[in-house]
Amino acid sequence: MMPHAMNVDRIRHKESMGIYWDKTAIFVLQTPLLLKSCGVVYVTFMNDPIADKRRALKTTGTFNRRFAAVRHALFQKEGFFDPQDLLQLKYETLRAVEKDGYSIAKAANEFGLSRPTIYQAQGQLKAQGLDGLLPHKRGPKGARKLTAEVKNYLQEQAATQPRPGGRELSARISERFKVKVHPRTIEKALKTQGQKKGRRKRR
Repeated sequence: MMPHAMNVDRIRHKESMGIYWDKTAIFVLQTPLLLKSCGVVYVTFMNDPIADKRRALKTTGTFNRRFAAVRHALFQKEGFFDPQDLLQLKYETLRAVEKDGYSIAKAANEFGLSRPTIYQAQGQLKAQGLDGLLPHKRGPKGARKLTAEVKNYLQEQAATQPRPGGRELSARISERFKVKVHPRTIEKALKTQGQKKGRRKRR
């Protein structure tokens, strides 16, 4: 950021409050740096790397809101290990489980993550590598996942004998189309399709 220049007749400085003012205006600065030259005061804002990183973590969805619960020694000192970095925290948690012999309970206690979160992270890392630990946008839910192609597939599977149940159909859809549909949603869709066929026959 380029320095801001202000022509000032009188300027008073209170470092403890971070307030700078002249005859007409008051400037409240967070981390200012004042440089005087030829009667001109230059005010430069210094970057805060900690605040910048926190904003970046929040933007990417990897900010750990429960960072105060992290107890492991690696994360107690300022430096490379950051308890607010959820991606790093998950990886170190899994490393402690796999390489250091931590139980899930001990890892949950020291790294501040819940047991279900750790189990989920294990599966994600195993299936997708580090990319699996990154947050992903949630896809469509419920009936929106039942595209025309999926509905046609459901009809074909439902017509077989014996007719597979909702859970089995959910597993088949997940394997074939890489989407998860709740068994109840599938049963409801099949019921709706059956009712529509019945109306057409009566006509």
